[in-house]
Order: sequence, then structure tokens, then C-alpha cells
Amino acid sequence: MLKPSSSKISQEERYIAIRNITLLAITINILLTLLKIIFGIIGHSQALIADGLHSLSDLLVGVVTLIAAKYSTQPPDVEHPYGHGRIETLATIAGGGLLLLMAAGLLIDVTMRLFEPALLLQPTSISLAAALLSILIKEGIYQYTIYVAKRVHSPMLRANAWHHRSDAISSVIVFIGVGGSMLGFLWLDAVATIGISIMIGYIGFSLSLPGIKELIDTGLGKEQLIEIEKIIKSVQGVRRFHQLRTRKMGINVLVDIHILVDPRISVSEGHKISTAVRTRLISEMPKITEVLVHIDVENDEIAKTTSNLPFRDEITARLQQHWLSLEMAGAIEQITLHYLSGELTIEIYLPLSLVQDLKEAQLLSQRLIDLMANDPDIDNINIYYRSTAHKPIQIFKASELGKLMLNQT
Repeated sequence: MLKPSSSKISQEERYIAIRNITLLAITINILLTLLKIIFGIIGHSQALIADGLHSLSDLLVGVVTLIAAKYSTQPPDVEHPYGHGRIETLATIAGGGLLLLMAAGLLIDVTMRLFEPALLLQPTSISLAAALLSILIKEGIYQYTIYVAKRVHSPMLRANAWHHRSDAISSVIVFIGVGGSMLGFLWLDAVATIGISIMIGYIGFSLSLPGIKELIDTGLGKEQLIEIEKIIKSVQGVRRFHQLRTRKMGINVLVDIHILVDPRISVSEGHKISTAVRTRLISEMPKITEVLVHIDVENDEIAKTTSNLPFRDEITARLQQHWLSLEMAGAIEQITLHYLSGELTIEIYLPLSLVQDLKEAQLLSQRLIDLMANDPDIDNINIYYRSTAHKPIQIFKASELGKLMLNQT
């Protein structure tokens, strides 16, 4: 028993549902293939024989579907960290390709017969009855398969359902062709075969194309992208975003996105924002199973590169070397580096106890800045004095210390 469509179906339940409907379809296709080919030969109908070959293609596709359903639902492993969804994609393409080959073979054969009227067959009533029975059976199995496909969200099973629908439609064409031939229009059976060939080829192309697009990582459609963009914009802390990329892997959707946040927030806050983006996308769009969020502090598509600027270790070494003369390098409590717009800004935090008054703080700050003034990699230095005598901790820039000094007197 399948759960309602609103419920989340497990991989095991999904596999069982696909397996059961596929086994049923395989059994029916075996019987129909034998019925059509045998009665097509007995009843002298080339169209019915072609329809039997169509059912044979459905049988082969069913076997491929059954194998793919088993292996595509396996969980991710070391060699396949994103899962095995592409097995289902390959099965869909294989099914479509099989129909294309079948269509080409039928079309070539019937064209030769049309140019040789002596080769045309004369159908009998037994072929007409077989075609009618095929219509009823195949339409029934189509309706049930498409129902299951929607419940378990399986494009592979949906493709298989269309194999059944195409078989039902081709049987309708056979019914018309056989009936017309029995009325004296012998060429109608051959024309019906051509119609079946074209229809099979079109369905094969329609099934293969989406799978091919998936294999070359074609992104989602415009409507789905708009929905993703709305969700991202709704997350607090996201200023803008760019480089939104999507791709499918079976029924799953993978998303990559760059989000722009305030450059002055902490790494942990940026991580929280990125986690919120990922969580909301996965929860609000069930087909999305993985989201990779890249945090940007500025638009890296237009910002100047900072790749030529030194890393923390080198900057710290320079600071220590310059400040040895001041005998206060060990007093530095924190150094924060900002790489923005191709420039480096340094924030230095010193203990408030290091200075006695505002004038001394301003003098020390200026001396520190002067020491680094000729460093070509540093654009700006900000000196902060931090008081740890109060809770919460207070941080003051040199220009703000006047207010503190007045309050202390």
C-alpha cells in the first residue's frame, strides 16, 4: 500500500512500488508479445506483428527498469557520494533509444513492402480481435503505472508508463489498419505500420532527450529557479546572491549558490546564514537533496582580487618585527584581517590598561600606524582598546576614549 502523495516515501518503499508494477508489466508484455506476433502471423497482419515487436521493446525496457530501480535507490557510498540516481537516468535513455531503433527497423521494412505490393499481407478478423484486446489491456496498465509513478516521483517509471500508452495507441492504429484492409484497402495495414513506427520514434525521442539533458547537467527550468531564488532571499542575513547553479541526478536536485553577507560579521554567523539557506531549500523543495553554499563578503564577480595579498602568518610576522621597538607586541589581544575590494585592512585590539589617558592612547595608536605606513600590502589600520573590567566586554576606538575618560573622572 502506497502512502498518500503528501507523505515522504522511503527509498525502500519506492523500490518495492517500482519493482511490483514493473513485474506486473513484464508479465503482461510477455503475454501480449506472444499474442500479437502469433496472431499477427496467423491473421496475416504486418501492423499487428509490428505492434508485437513494440510490446517486445516494452518487455526489454521493463527488465532494464527493474534493474535500474534496484541500483538507483542505493544510498551514497565512497565511490558515489551523490548517490546512484544517474542509473535511473541511463535506464530512461536506454528505453528511449530502444524505441528509436525499433521505429527505424519497422519503417525500413514497411517502406520496402509498399514499393512491392505483392509483399503486402491480407489481415483477417483474428488480427482485429487481437488488436482490440491489446488496446484494453495496455491502456489499463498505463493508467496504473502512471498512478504509481506520480506517487513515488519516478521519471523512469513515468517513461515506462508511456511505453504502455504508446502500445495502446499503436494497437488503435493496428485496429484501424486491419479493419480497412479487411474492407479491401490492403495498403492500410502497411500505412498503419508506418504510423506505429513514427509514433514509436517520437516517443523514444521524447523519453531520451530529458535524460540526455540531465547527463550534461542541464539546469532546472525558469519556474523552479524563481522558487529557489525566493527562498534564498527570504533568509535573514542574505544581502544578495549570484552564481546559482542547479543540476539533476535522477529524481534528486543539486544546488550551488554564492550568497553575499555583511563583511564584518563573524565566521560563525556567516556559517549560520549559509546553513539556514541550505536547510530552508531542502525543507521547502523536497526534490532538492544537497545544497552547496559559498559565503561571499563582496560580489566576487566584480570585486578586485585579493589573491596577491599576504596571509595572516606573514602579516603577523611583519607586525611583530615592526613593534619590537615598542616592547608591546605581546600585549596585542587580537588581530582581525579584512580582505575587501582588493585591499587589506587590519584591526588591532589592545588592552585598555595599556594607556593612562586619551592622549597616550592617541599617541600609541599613531606610532603603530606610522610603523606600518610604508607597507605596500596594508591599506588601513584601525587600533581598538578593549576593556575587560566590565561585563559585557567593551571595545573602544582611540577617538572614542574621551567619553570613557570623562566618565572615569
